[in-house]
Amino acid sequence: MNPHNATQRRKFLQRAGIAAALAALTLQPLGAFAQSGAAWPARPLRLIAGYPAGSSPDVQARLVAEHLTKALGVAVVVENKPGAGGNIGADLIAKADDGHTIGIIGNGPLTSAKFLYTKLPYDPAKDFAPIVLVGSAPLVWVAPKAAVTGSVADYIKAVKAGGNKVNYGSIGAGSGGHLGMELINEKLGLQAVHIPFAGGPAILNGMLGGEIQITLLPGSTVAPLVQSGKLAAIAVTSSARSPLTPDLPSMTEIGAQGINIEVWNAIMAPAKMPAEHQAKLNAELAKILQGKEVKEKLLTLGWKVEDTSAKALADRIRSDTALYGALISAKGYKLD
Repeated sequence: MNPHNATQRRKFLQRAGIAAALAALTLQPLGAFAQSGAAWPARPLRLIAGYPAGSSPDVQARLVAEHLTKALGVAVVVENKPGAGGNIGADLIAKADDGHTIGIIGNGPLTSAKFLYTKLPYDPAKDFAPIVLVGSAPLVWVAPKAAVTGSVADYIKAVKAGGNKVNYGSIGAGSGGHLGMELINEKLGLQAVHIPFAGGPAILNGMLGGEIQITLLPGSTVAPLVQSGKLAAIAVTSSARSPLTPDLPSMTEIGAQGINIEVWNAIMAPAKMPAEHQAKLNAELAKILQGKEVKEKLLTLGWKVEDTSAKALADRIRSDTALYGALISAKGYKLD
């Protein structure tokens, strides 16, 4: 081979090698950028509801999923994973690592569960990213109509005088109705005794049958019996009056300052979900929940839509955790 031609060939190969290396270096960040900037979600989203079909969280999940499907352009599929008061579903959400799983969780698994269960399989403070509060509602304090003959103040005096002969019902230890009534006992100096029941209907039957004299239940549950005159509504368990029941006094008004007990459901994501995906979900869900159609639908179901920012949800989780945690620790309640 001609020496001149060999030298030229070596130079050509050197230049080609350098060009290839530069191309590889240039394409590497571009590829990474293309991957991180890819459209999300890239496939259907799972929306886990840790509660049975027909429950309030399930109904809310399906309402949200219908509208979120349209907003994101991919199917949002609700999967019911009931059990352990919502803790099973919460654990599935916390441990999901596919980037396309979110869920709806009630306040219990996110606030009181860590104090009630010694072996909770997830950490509510570390394993979730708050997305949006879907709806909240205070409980309504109700009593037999015959027991309320004067003012609310007169009724409370009578309950106080009844001491531990007054019973109250809830759906079980650690429930909102149980913890809420224990807080009311403390604030108002009552001694009402807890009797657990299997559910709202059983509680109401127990009240109508004289087994219990007080209960705290959602307004939608007690409304028919209040309207029929069989039960009397005393107050709501929130610190201020609720737009759901504007005629009922708040805890503050009846002398139970500092109590703000509400049930609520929230959309949560695994903590490992990228921040930009969390932000996208919050933006779309906030628009959906603040829209007239969904907001009014939730109102008819007995739920109010409030601040839909992720920060508001995070703040709510922290404040309720502190409230329930102090009570549960002081009383020594445990469910396992």
